[in-house]
Amino acid sequence: MDILQTLLQALIDPISQPIMQRVMLAVLVIGVVSGVVGAYVVTRGMAFLGDALAHTILPGVAIAYMAGGGSTQAVLIGGIIAGVISAVIISVLGRISHLSEDTAIGIVFAGALALGIGIISSSRAFTTDFTHLFMGNILGVSNEDLLLMLVIGGVVILGTIAFYKEFLAISFDPTLAEALHMPTGRLNITLLILMALTVVIALQAVGIALVAGMIVIPAATARYFVKRLHHLMVAGAIIGAVGGVLGIYASFYLNVAPSAAIVLVLVILFAIAFLFSPRQGYAWQLVRRPLQTNG
Repeated sequence: MDILQTLLQALIDPISQPIMQRVMLAVLVIGVVSGVVGAYVVTRGMAFLGDALAHTILPGVAIAYMAGGGSTQAVLIGGIIAGVISAVIISVLGRISHLSEDTAIGIVFAGALALGIGIISSSRAFTTDFTHLFMGNILGVSNEDLLLMLVIGGVVILGTIAFYKEFLAISFDPTLAEALHMPTGRLNITLLILMALTVVIALQAVGIALVAGMIVIPAATARYFVKRLHHLMVAGAIIGAVGGVLGIYASFYLNVAPSAAIVLVLVILFAIAFLFSPRQGYAWQLVRRPLQTNG
């Protein structure tokens, strides 16, 4: 009985304060949205794009921070604007310049990052708070931040549902999508914008340094258990939410940065899936090989 009470107390203590309740809700929203969008990122091999988008929003975040006096809502809005602009430029540049998508991403990534660093280096006030942008600041989430995350997350989820069939077509068979006269260019831009919005809200939890992991790892883990895209989106959302919550608990008890704890928990979940998933687990493959040889 004492053990059960101790475990129950350990679960309750981290969420006994209103700020931690907001944090838990925030990581749930971020985890679900990241898992859903991450399904497309993993399916299309766009992991580099997730990391690049996190860096391309830097100029917008820096300008909004200075213009808004450090307001988190201003930073989120600035990030959204910069993310949308970057997504459009990447898509258009790749289409009209005959460059490969990764080349277009690399050019926009480098230019935006350089611009962002230039803006930051010109402002001493912003430089002192750069750590929050780099590592995330989920413990600083306010009610207004949470509401904005819910709105952005809702837009992303509704967008993925509304364009599910179209995104499925351009992800798995773009030639067929063009043959069916789908507006593949606009659909790609729309998907990139939804990714950019996801990156913006994920920054609050894990920062620029780790945002790609927050988006990629849940879906990559889910692929060991499901194959269909809609199943991957659901499983990725669950894994992202569970990893986020467990990461906050780990941060609370181990006294480490929440961003690092969240991503490390997600990596651990991926390692477990990689080793022990029922059909594809590497550990089971090692066990089966001698049996198949002997048989």
